[in-house]
Amino acid sequence: MPLLSWTRRGLVAAVGAAFLIGGLGGPVVAQTPPGVLIVGQIAEPKSLDPAAVTAVNDFRILVNVYEGLTRYKSGTLEVEPALATSWDISEDGTQYTFTLRDGVTFHDGTPFNAEAVKFNFDRMLDENHPYHDTGPFPLSFFFGAVQSTEVVDDMTVKFTLNAPYAPFLSNLAYPTGLIVSPAAVEAHGKEFGRNPSGTGPFKFAEWRSNEAVVVERNDGYWGEAAGTQAVVFRPITDANTRVAEMLAGGIDMMVEVPPTSLGQFSGGGFSVAEQAGPHVWFLILNAKEGPFADKRVRQAANYAINKEAIVNDVLEGTASVAAGPTPPAFAWAYNEALDPYPYDPEKAKALIAEAGADGATLTFYVTEGGSGMLDPVPMGTAIQADLQAVGFDVKIETYEWNTFLGEVNPGLEGKADMAEMAWMTNDPDTLPYLALRSEAWPDKGGFNSGYYANPKVDELLDAARTATDQDERARLYREMQEIVQEDAPWVFVANWKQNAVTNDRVENFGLEPSFLLHLQGVVKN
Repeated sequence: MPLLSWTRRGLVAAVGAAFLIGGLGGPVVAQTPPGVLIVGQIAEPKSLDPAAVTAVNDFRILVNVYEGLTRYKSGTLEVEPALATSWDISEDGTQYTFTLRDGVTFHDGTPFNAEAVKFNFDRMLDENHPYHDTGPFPLSFFFGAVQSTEVVDDMTVKFTLNAPYAPFLSNLAYPTGLIVSPAAVEAHGKEFGRNPSGTGPFKFAEWRSNEAVVVERNDGYWGEAAGTQAVVFRPITDANTRVAEMLAGGIDMMVEVPPTSLGQFSGGGFSVAEQAGPHVWFLILNAKEGPFADKRVRQAANYAINKEAIVNDVLEGTASVAAGPTPPAFAWAYNEALDPYPYDPEKAKALIAEAGADGATLTFYVTEGGSGMLDPVPMGTAIQADLQAVGFDVKIETYEWNTFLGEVNPGLEGKADMAEMAWMTNDPDTLPYLALRSEAWPDKGGFNSGYYANPKVDELLDAARTATDQDERARLYREMQEIVQEDAPWVFVANWKQNAVTNDRVENFGLEPSFLLHLQGVVKN
């Protein structure tokens, strides 16, 4: 049967077979076809337009369909060439000139060239661009320093920045910098996110809502051909269902295995992959209104929550307690002098009483599951119990992941006092710049959903991203971490070690510290 016929008509039937009861009362193992990798993901993607999404769940699909000018070297967060073969940086750090890879075409057959690169960045950054309305562009902050993009010749493009910007090359490797086909955007307009076209090792085949996204091997790829004929990304939002399907053979790979389920894959037939990376799991606190407008109450929440118990009992040792907004994976910028808030419910009660917040009611947004969210419901329940133990009345509201983002990202004002959140980032600049600056409040286009503001933090972050000396950047980030930990705009909970499980028919798979899912070299027998 041709591949696309199988993916369209046989996928549901084959997966459903995993739950049939055999003659001996045991499950019948589903047999997915050779050459087709079935990946169980945590949620339906929001879009397949890299400029329009923010979730790693979506990025894991996109990095197999698209490429950027740069990419992360395997096993690291170091930048190496991709669609650009080389680049030159001016002495003042404000001009980057890229030589592009020759002979590359988009999946729709149109050429990749300097005009295509200019189209991508102008579409994102120029509100007057004819296809700017195909957005939104929630992470355009990544390229806010770009003053202009100029076509030097067919295979040379120059970016002029308004100031030196240290994370620029790294941000080009992040999924927001992935290059899309201008012709496909022009053909599909606002529907481009359902009709993607890139240059990557896989090309888009179909998207069946709430069922599967299918990508097929790009036989015209400029580099080494993909090791599988196709990849099917299935959204399975319930973690227990993902585990059951993995055990039954309905999927070949599962990302973000619940810590309590890892032991089920320790026997024969499965491989568990783990990889540390720059991850922070935290609680956004509404610093604009309600009890958490008082710093003392925010600090109290940090003392009240037993993060060691969450890490050891809920997450079963798959994470460490977070000390602040910067993950220790960024060793050069991490402030090792900071200790996490200790578990001290008596101190929490004293601070709450001092602030006059005894008995306050808190609305707490929790998600059923999402990118890097670990075990969000059990964690939310544990956090609720700890906060209630120090005198708060905590009301949980639970949402599906994309709905949750739609509630949290626009800001908590008038809705909630706190919300779960997790970020996986590529540079120590990214998370604080997008989620802690006063200019990153939601009404200004950022992700500071709790409305935290501190002029000194703003000053340090602005200075750090323009510093050309890494030691100076590190000093600025470490000072920022001290202030933010003291101000406690978040409850700093955990830094996670990501995981995935594959069956014994999958070869050459490894996790990346970027938390992205590169499947080009994977072989499915």
